[in-house]
Parts: sequence; structure tokens; C-alpha cells
Amino acid sequence: MSEIAIFQTGGKQYRVKQGDIVKVEKLNAEGKVEFDQVLMLDDKIGTPFIEGAKVVAEVVEQKRSDKVLVFKKKRRQNYRRTKGHRQYITVLKITEIKG
Repeated sequence: MSEIAIFQTGGKQYRVKQGDIVKVEKLNAEGKVEFDQVLMLDDKIGTPFIEGAKVVAEVVEQKRSDKVLVFKKKRRQNYRRTKGHRQYITVLKITEIKG
């Protein structure tokens, strides 16, 4: 059982340990999810991934993140635009790290 792992999903990397709750890009999954793209386990560094290593997580919920406001303005031109965006995310609880 490893303490700390870094895995990759959705084009981003996450540093986790057992019991952590992580928000990742939306996954079409329910129940348990396994990630095999593990970049680092404690002191072992992969080239680029560690063979046989997995991070097992449980899907807590599917939701949307907080709103991000995008505001554009050009001074002295009476030009203002506001847009909002809410990204779909999946909340995971890390249950096990296999090395």
C-alpha cells in the first residue's frame, strides 16, 4: 500500500493519497473507477507510467463546478460583455492505491 500517488486523467495530473476527495473532469462512470496512468508512487517515478500501478476511486457524485465569469471591456468604447461558464465535473473518493 502506497502513501502518495500522482495519476493522470482528463489531461490533468492529480496528487492523491488514500481517503482524499478529488474533483476531476467529467467521467462517464458510476461506482468504482480505476486509473492505470500512474506517474509516481512514493519514490518510484514512471517512464512515463508505472506498470501494474493503479489508483482505485469511488464516484461520489456527478455535478457542475462553480460559475466562472468572463468579462471583456474596451475602455472609452462603451463595449462590455459578460459570459458565464460551469464545467461538468466528477467528484471522486480515493479508496485504494495499488503498487
